[in-house]
Amino acid sequence: MFGQSWAKCFVILCLALYGGCGYQLVGKETHVPPGLKSIAIPAFVNQTLEPGIEVPFTQAFLKEFIGDRRVRVLDRSEADSILEGVIKSFHIYSVSYDQSGLVLEYQSTVVMDVTLKKRTGEVLWVEKDFAETRWYRASSSVLLNEASKNAAIQQIGRSVAKRIRDRFFYNF
Repeated sequence: MFGQSWAKCFVILCLALYGGCGYQLVGKETHVPPGLKSIAIPAFVNQTLEPGIEVPFTQAFLKEFIGDRRVRVLDRSEADSILEGVIKSFHIYSVSYDQSGLVLEYQSTVVMDVTLKKRTGEVLWVEKDFAETRWYRASSSVLLNEASKNAAIQQIGRSVAKRIRDRFFYNF
């Protein structure tokens, strides 16, 4: 009898301490201004010479915000906020060579601007010249090099999308 009541008191004490020491469920706390419960992510603008580079970036951002579920992703006409992206540049550099001068590794860098606006057009924040880089191994096959470049672009898109999602929820 004494053991059961002691156990109940212990559980109640633990719950009281747990609730009072600032712990929260991860992923629920945000610093988003009140009233921003939805977001639109239109297709990014491509200002580079790389055809279709806007597609993996737009998809990465949509996937990141849809998967997060703290805001609803809606059409531009219905959303409280609009997240716009402009891919300003995409460069590939050879960064390492073998003894005969053949490229061993490439570096891909994307520079973009990301703007968050209210539906009214008021700018909430802008990330200018946001750059991200990935490296990939070169191949003697043009097809493998193209596949590696595309994989690097997708990795950059996912990384930037995660960083901007964190900016949206935590660093307003």
